[in-house]
Amino acid sequence: MRREKGGLMAVTIGDILNDKGVEVVTLGSTAVVGEVAALLRSKGIGAVVVVDDADDVVGLVSERDVVHALADLGAEVLLTPVFEVMSRDTPSCTRAARVDDVAALMTQGRHRHVPVVEDERLVGIVSVGDVVRFRMDALTDTADQLRAYVSRGY
Repeated sequence: MRREKGGLMAVTIGDILNDKGVEVVTLGSTAVVGEVAALLRSKGIGAVVVVDDADDVVGLVSERDVVHALADLGAEVLLTPVFEVMSRDTPSCTRAARVDDVAALMTQGRHRHVPVVEDERLVGIVSVGDVVRFRMDALTDTADQLRAYVSRGY
């Protein structure tokens, strides 16, 4: 964790990616929902980033998108192209973005996944679980530091 002036934490999305890794599962927009469902299951993930032929991010398909499409279209959804069910309004961030700012963005927009994009290239993805885990680790570190301080008798 890094500290800014005044000792305040300045944790960035890059810190999370350094910890969790930068692998991102992607699919082309012409893939079908059945492929997405199989990929989500096999990888144990909650969303897949949808890219075009130039690997530019065009959307995101989450478990929620699949369930909503299933409710609307029934079993035929499995053969429906991803571009018909994907979320297109998914915000992105950069590695330099502050975790607190991305957490607020996720909360306000009810987004569970945010692609990390720099120079128009996909460089990672963060989930609400990643953000919560990182914040919990920071709180645990702070509590440990406070316990050590108090136990020294100050």
